[in-house]
Amino acid sequence: MKLHLLDATYELFRAYYGVDPARAPDGREVGAVGGLIGTTLSLLREPDVTHLGAATDHVIRSFRNDLWPGYKTEEGVPEDLLAQFPLAEQALEAIGVVVWPMVEFEADDALAAAVDRYGAGMEEVVICTPDKDLAQCVVGTRIVQRDRRRMITYDEAGVRAKFGVGPESIPDWLALVGDTSDGYPGLPGWGEKSASAVLARWGHLEAIPEDPARWEVKVRGADRLAATLRDRKEDARLFRGLATLRRDVPLTQTLDDLRWRGVPRERYLALCDALGFEKQRDRPQRWA
Repeated sequence: MKLHLLDATYELFRAYYGVDPARAPDGREVGAVGGLIGTTLSLLREPDVTHLGAATDHVIRSFRNDLWPGYKTEEGVPEDLLAQFPLAEQALEAIGVVVWPMVEFEADDALAAAVDRYGAGMEEVVICTPDKDLAQCVVGTRIVQRDRRRMITYDEAGVRAKFGVGPESIPDWLALVGDTSDGYPGLPGWGEKSASAVLARWGHLEAIPEDPARWEVKVRGADRLAATLRDRKEDARLFRGLATLRRDVPLTQTLDDLRWRGVPRERYLALCDALGFEKQRDRPQRWA
């Protein structure tokens, strides 16, 4: 038995930039929602998808904006995409999927919390997102991350091959390298190769010796990097805190609630009527 967890914020963005615009009868832009329905129903056609939960960023801002003023906001997100977030949540519920809309936390936090809350008894947990933050949740070959667009699945060995460090070091790696999509810069001079080399040996920020002569790995500009880490230690810890997913998000459903039982016919068809989704009416492969 497998648990699939869907980053619906990413899926909505992907649909917005990957499908043609479409208008509901009342004039609202709904193309991304239609695309989200299509990709989610495609996921539900896979025979091993029995339990599914999806998380959204109901609002873009989160508690992290109070910690770092440059953290990502809704600025720059097209208005007609922002307006589709509530519709996306309604659409997922209309196809029978449990949705966690995040306000104080982020969708990534909900997915990490779901791994902890529901994953223990599952044969495999598949986190459907390419977001590098979620790599910290990967464990062995049982909890994996899947990039559905590129059709690549990362287990623990895959995370090490991609980032040069294990899942437990991903927040430290992001603290040094930064994450432009989330709006924090990392430490000046530190790049992916240098961060991977040092953290592959030392694991976490606190374990890295202040004296680069003791690093036991060859890194270009080690003296400068060590000085930066020493002088910007508090920044590094802050950035690591931003990158560390919260696993205490209150999720009230039981594992059985996540079992997908098919598409609720009346609710789904009513949504299709309201949003003008004629082509999507016959897409469900199983009705509740």
